[in-house]
Amino acid sequence: MAAMTAPSGLTSELVRRARALHGRLPDEVMASARLHLLDAIGVGALGARSGPLHGLDRVATGAHAGGRSTVLGSGASAPASVAALVNGSYIHSLEFDDTHVGSVMHGSATLAAAALAVAQDADLGGAAMLSAYALGWEAIIRMGLASPGTLQARGFQTTSAAGPFAAALVSSLLLDDPEDVAVSALGIAGSMPGGTFAFLAEGDTVKAGQPAWAAHSGLWAAELARAGMTGPSRVLEGDWGFFALYADDPGAPARLADELTTLGDRWHLPDAAFKMIPCCHFIHPFVEALGEVLDGGVRADDIASIHCHVPRGAVPVIADPWSDRQSPRTPHDARWSLPYVLAGRAVDGHVALDLFSDPIGGARLDLSRRITHEVWDDSGFPARFPARLRVTLMGGRTIDASVDDVLGGAGRPVPARDVLAKARANLTAAGLGAEQVDQVVAELIDAPDPDLRRLAGALGAAAG
Repeated sequence: MAAMTAPSGLTSELVRRARALHGRLPDEVMASARLHLLDAIGVGALGARSGPLHGLDRVATGAHAGGRSTVLGSGASAPASVAALVNGSYIHSLEFDDTHVGSVMHGSATLAAAALAVAQDADLGGAAMLSAYALGWEAIIRMGLASPGTLQARGFQTTSAAGPFAAALVSSLLLDDPEDVAVSALGIAGSMPGGTFAFLAEGDTVKAGQPAWAAHSGLWAAELARAGMTGPSRVLEGDWGFFALYADDPGAPARLADELTTLGDRWHLPDAAFKMIPCCHFIHPFVEALGEVLDGGVRADDIASIHCHVPRGAVPVIADPWSDRQSPRTPHDARWSLPYVLAGRAVDGHVALDLFSDPIGGARLDLSRRITHEVWDDSGFPARFPARLRVTLMGGRTIDASVDDVLGGAGRPVPARDVLAKARANLTAAGLGAEQVDQVVAELIDAPDPDLRRLAGALGAAAG
C-alpha cells in the first residue's frame, strides 16, 4: 500500500522549532531535565562499576583514546562519539534508566550520553547542554507518539530506532549548525536506525548498547553533515521514509506534523517516568500489584500460584516464550522475565540489583515455574503500563490485585526527593565519596550554568 501524502519537510520543521527554542526553555522543563540527567548519570556510573558491561570503558583506549568527553567509571576521556557509545551503554545496562511511557522511549540512554559528550568536547556550559538534552527528548517522544507501539511490534527497540535523529539534533543544537546542515544531519541519521529484539532469545547484553549506538550514530551523522555530506529532507515521510520502512505506518508522518505544532507549548519531558527498580518497565506495575498482596500478610511460602494478565504489546518482551521467561538463561536475562522478577519480589521481599547478579535457581525459580499468564487485549498499553494478577494461596483462597499505570508516569510522578535519593545512592555505590556526590548533585540540580569540568572531576572519583 502506498504511503499517504503527508506534510513535507518534517525534519526542517523540527529543526526550525528546536533552534528557536534552544536556550529559552521554561523553568519547569529545565528543572525536569536536571533531574533526568542526574538520574541517568547516577545509573550510568553504577552500571560502569558493577553492571553486566563493567569494563566496557576499554573501548575508550588505544586508537579511541583522547578527546575531552568523560567516560563514566574511568579516569579517561574520549572523543565525543566514543564517550557517548560507552556511557549510553552503561546508562541502559541495568534497566534502571528513565522511560517515557506513551512513546516507550528510554530517552536518556541516548540523549544524556550525547548531550554530555558533545557539550564537554566543545567546552560548553551546562545550561546549553540541558537545553539541547531536553529538546532531544521532546523530539524522540514525539516520534514515538506519532506511531505508538508500531516500532516495537515490528521487532525494533524504539529508542535505538528513533534515537539517531534525536542525537543528531542535540549535536546540531549544541554546535549551532546552520539550519540546512542540521536538516542534512537528520537526513543522514535516517541511514542509521537499528536495534532489534533478537537479544531476548539468549539474554544478550547488546540491548544496553542499542540506544548508545543511536547516540554514537547521531553524533557521527552531524559530523558528516558539517563536513559536507547531505541527507534527504524527507527522511521521515514518503514511501522510503523512516515511518514507512520501520513502523509500516503511513499515517505517522501526518501525526508527527501535528505533534510538532505543539513543540514549545506542550512539554512531554516532565511526564517521563523514573524507574525505582532495575528491570524492564513493563514488569514494574506487576511488582507493585504483587507487593500489595504481600503487604497484606501473604508470604512466599503461602503462594501456590500466580496468574498474570499481560498487555499484548508487552508479551514479546516479558512473557514470550513463557517457558524461557520462567527460567531465564542468565541473571541479566531475568530483567525481562515477568515470572522470575515476581518470584524474586515474593521470596526476597524486594526487587534489587542482586536479583540480576545471583545465579538463577532456588526458591525464586521454583515459584517462577508456578506463575502463568494470558494475553490482555484491551489494557490501554502502551499509553499506560497496567497490570492485573491473581494470587492463589496454598489453601485455595485467591487474591486479585491490579495497577492502572506504572509508578513514575505522568499520572503518578515519583517525588523529586526520591529521585535525588536514588541518584545519591547510585553514585555512592559507584564509588564516589560524599563530597563528590554532593558536587555532582549541586552542579546538575542547583548551579544556574553547571560547570562540566567540575562535574567531570567529581565523576572521575569513581574510576576503577
